[in-house]
Amino acid sequence: MRDSNPQTTYLKDYTAPEYLIHSVTLNFTLDDENTLVSSRLTLSRNPASQSRDTSLILSGENLKLIRVNLDNGNDLTKDQYLQTQDALIINQVPQQQRFVLTIENTINPKANTALEGLYLSNGMLCTQCEAEGFRKITYFLDRPDVMTLFTTTLVGDKDRYPILLSNGNKIAEGELPDNRHWVTWEDPFNKPCYLFALVAGQLECIADRFTTQSGRDIDLQIFVERHDMDKCSHAMQSLKNAMLWDEQVYGREYDLDLYMIVAVGHFNMGAMENKGLNVFNTKFVLARPDTATDSDYESIEAVIGHEYFHNWTGNRITCRDWFQLSLKEGFTVFRDQEFTGDRTSKAVKRIEDVNALRTRQFPEDAGPLAHPIRPDAYIEINNFYTMTVYEKGAEVVRMIHTLVGAEGFRKGSDLYFERHDGQAVTCDDFVSAMEAANNIDLTQFRRWYAQAGTPVLTVQQHYDPSAQTLTLNISQSCPPTPGQEVKEPLHIPVTVGLLNKDGSVAPCKLHDRDQARGEVILQLTEPEQTFIFENLAEQPATSILRGFSAPVKLVMERSLDELAFLLSHDSDTFNRWEAGQQLAGKIINGLIADIQNGKGMHVNPIMVNAFKQVLEQPWDDLSYFSLLLSLPSETYLAEQMEVVDVEAIHAAREFVILTLAEQLQTQFQALYQTNHRDESGKFDSGAIGRRRIKNTCLSYLSKLENTYIRQLSEQQFNHAKNMTDQMAALTVIINNPHPAKQKCLDSFYYQWKTEALVIDKWFALQATSSMPDTFATVQALMQHPAFDLRNPNRVRSLIGAFSQSNPLHFHVANGQGYQFLADQVIALNTLNPQVASRMVGALTSWRRFDEGRQALIKAQLERIITTEAISKDVYEVASKSLIYKAD
Repeated sequence: MRDSNPQTTYLKDYTAPEYLIHSVTLNFTLDDENTLVSSRLTLSRNPASQSRDTSLILSGENLKLIRVNLDNGNDLTKDQYLQTQDALIINQVPQQQRFVLTIENTINPKANTALEGLYLSNGMLCTQCEAEGFRKITYFLDRPDVMTLFTTTLVGDKDRYPILLSNGNKIAEGELPDNRHWVTWEDPFNKPCYLFALVAGQLECIADRFTTQSGRDIDLQIFVERHDMDKCSHAMQSLKNAMLWDEQVYGREYDLDLYMIVAVGHFNMGAMENKGLNVFNTKFVLARPDTATDSDYESIEAVIGHEYFHNWTGNRITCRDWFQLSLKEGFTVFRDQEFTGDRTSKAVKRIEDVNALRTRQFPEDAGPLAHPIRPDAYIEINNFYTMTVYEKGAEVVRMIHTLVGAEGFRKGSDLYFERHDGQAVTCDDFVSAMEAANNIDLTQFRRWYAQAGTPVLTVQQHYDPSAQTLTLNISQSCPPTPGQEVKEPLHIPVTVGLLNKDGSVAPCKLHDRDQARGEVILQLTEPEQTFIFENLAEQPATSILRGFSAPVKLVMERSLDELAFLLSHDSDTFNRWEAGQQLAGKIINGLIADIQNGKGMHVNPIMVNAFKQVLEQPWDDLSYFSLLLSLPSETYLAEQMEVVDVEAIHAAREFVILTLAEQLQTQFQALYQTNHRDESGKFDSGAIGRRRIKNTCLSYLSKLENTYIRQLSEQQFNHAKNMTDQMAALTVIINNPHPAKQKCLDSFYYQWKTEALVIDKWFALQATSSMPDTFATVQALMQHPAFDLRNPNRVRSLIGAFSQSNPLHFHVANGQGYQFLADQVIALNTLNPQVASRMVGALTSWRRFDEGRQALIKAQLERIITTEAISKDVYEVASKSLIYKAD
C-alpha cells in the first residue's frame, strides 16, 4: 500500500548531517541474485551539527541485513539497533571520537527492475546511484553533503564477471579458489555516495590515451558488449575533444590516471558522471554511419562532453543538497551547449536549444508541476530531474555570462573552483563567486533561482522623426505558479540591435551612453522601463532579445511585412530564424481560426515569397539554412493557444507545408538534386548540412501527390548507405499514404533487428506517424516480440513517443490515448516507478484542452492515484496535476 501521506522534503528544513564519514571500505561478493555487500565505515560526530539527537540513522531500502558491528567488538544484537523499511537506526555510538561501523547485507540485482542501486542489464551488473540509489546497495548516509574516500573490492567468478570495475584507480588484483578473482579500486578524491559506481560482466575494452596540457598521460577506456566494438570510435574521439576543450576554455585538467565509460542497455537516464567510471545509456555511446544519424552523432558528443565536464562541475564540487541540483546540472548543461556550438554550428545549436526550451520547459513552467530551478520542496527527488533544473538552469547561467562577458565569466568560474574544490555547496555560492570576481551585485538576479514561471516581456516602440529617436517601453510580468501567486521583478538582460531599411546595421546609441554600438544589452530590473535610442535618421527595424538573451516570452506587435524583412535581413542568426517562426506562426494561427469558423484556407502570399527569398540566397551553413525553412512544431503552436485544438493545428500546418511544396516545387527539387550525394562516413559541417537541406526538401516534396516524388523517397530509402538518409526517407514514407509503406517498414526491421538502438527508431517512427491507423499500430507494437516494458529505451521509443510527440493521435477526442497511457503507467509503476512518473507528464497539462478532453484525462489521473501500491514517484506527479489550477 502507498503511504496515504507521503512525506514532503523542504529546502527550509535543511540541517547539516549529524555524522560524517571519513572513509568507507566496500567489499562485494558478486552474484546475479544474491550479492553480499560488506561496508566498513569510519565515522564521527559532525561538529557543525546543531542536532541534539545522538542516534545514527543510515538510509537503506530493500536490503537483507546480516550483521552490524561497532568498533570491531561483538556484533550488535537486535535490541541495540532498529531496522525499519527505509533505515537502520543505532541509538548509542561514540560522540567524542571516531568509530568504525561494519555492516553486512545482501541484495538481489536480478529482481531490481527499478534500475536504481545495483541491477542486472543484459547479463551485466551495473549501478545507478543518483539521486538516492546507494541506499539500495547498503546502509549509508545517503545525502550529497556527506563526502568520503571510497576503497572498493569486487569479487566474482572469472567466467561470469571477467571485467570488474569501480571508481578511481585500480590498486590491486588477484586470484581466488573456485575460479574466482578480485580487483580493488581506490578513489583518492572525496565524493558523495551518489557518485559511486560498479560494473561487472563480460565486456570488451576499446582503449586510447590523452595527454593533458601539463603532460600527464590519461588512459581512456570504453567498455561495451562484443558485438558493439565497431561503434565506439566516435565516442572515444568525442571524449578527447571534450577533454581538450575543457582545458582550453576553462583551464580544467582531468585528475585521475584513468577515465572509463561503460555502455549499458537498460538505463533510466542518458548517462551518469560517476567519478572515473561513467555509466552511459548505449544510445549515447554507440554509433556507426549506417546505424546512427547525424543527430545521434552530435548527441553522443554532447552527452559525453556533459558527463566529462561534471568532473569539475559536479564531482570535485558537488551540491550540498538535492535542492541545489541545478548548481551542477545548469552549469554543466551550459558548458556542454557551448562545447557543441564550438564543435558544430553555434547558430544551429542555439536554435535547437531554444526550441527544446520553448516546447518542453515553457509548458512545464506553465503547468501544475512548475518549480524554480532551485525547488523548495519535493516528495520524490527523481521527479525534479527536469527541463527546468537542467535547461532553464543553463539559461540562468548563460544570462550571468551575458552580464559579465566571457572574460568575466572565466574569472568567476576560476574563483568558484578555487574557493570550493572538494566541497558540497549551494547555487548561492556559485553566484557569489561571479559577484566577487566581477565586482557586480547580483542580489536581484538571484530571484531566478527561487521564482518559477516564464516571464513575459511586453514591448512597445515609438519612433519620433523630428527628434530622430526610437523609444522602447518594456514591461515585465510573470503569471502565478503553484505556491507563488505574486512575482517579484527579475534582473533580465535583453540584447537589442537595429536595422536600416536597406538591411544594414543601424548604430545603437542610447540616450545615457556616449558610444554607439552594433547592439546593446538592456538590463531590465523594474516592472516597466523606457529606453531611448538616438541619432536615427529613419525608423529602424528592431531586433530584440537577440540570441535569446533571456528565457522569456516576448510580446510585441509586428506586421507580416516586418517579420518577412527580418527573415531576409536580420544579422542575428537566432532572431532571423525567429522572425520566420513568427511569420509562419501568425499565418498558421489565422488558418486555425478559419478552420474553427468553417472558412476555406488560403496561405498569404507573403509567406511563400519570404521562403522563396530564403531559397534564392547563397548559404555557407546549410544546416542553418534548413532551419530557416522549418515551420513551428505542432507542440509549439499548441502552446500559443488558450484552448488547444490538435486537429485544427495539424490541418493548418499541413496545409501550409503543401502550399509551400506546390509553389516552390522547382526550387526544392533543384536543391535536393544538388545536395543528394553519397557522403556516408563524412561528418564535417558541409556533409551534415547537405544531408540536412536535402532531407528538408524531401519532406516538403513528399506532400505532393506525385509518383516521381514517391519513387524518389523509396529510392533514397533503398539505396541509403547512412542512417540519416535512410531514416529521413522512411519518415516521409510512413507519414504519407505511400504504397510502399509496409514493405519499407518490414525491410527496415529485418535489416536492423539485431541493433537495439535502430529498432528503437523503428518503434518511434511508427508511434509518431500522422496517419489514421497510428493508434492501432501502437497497440499492435505493444505485443511485438521486440518490445520490452522493462527496457526504458523501448518504453520511451513507443509509449513515450506516442504520448509526448504525437498530439494529433494521443489527444483523439474519444480518450483512447489517455486510457492507453494510464494502463502503461500502472503497469510500469511496479516495474520502474521513475520511468512511470515520466510517462505521466503527457497528462499534466489537461486543463489546456476542451471540457470533453479535460474530463477524460482527469478520470485517468484519478484512476492512477487510486491504484493499489502506487509509487510516490507517480503519485507526486499525478496528484499535483489534479490539485493545481492556473488562473
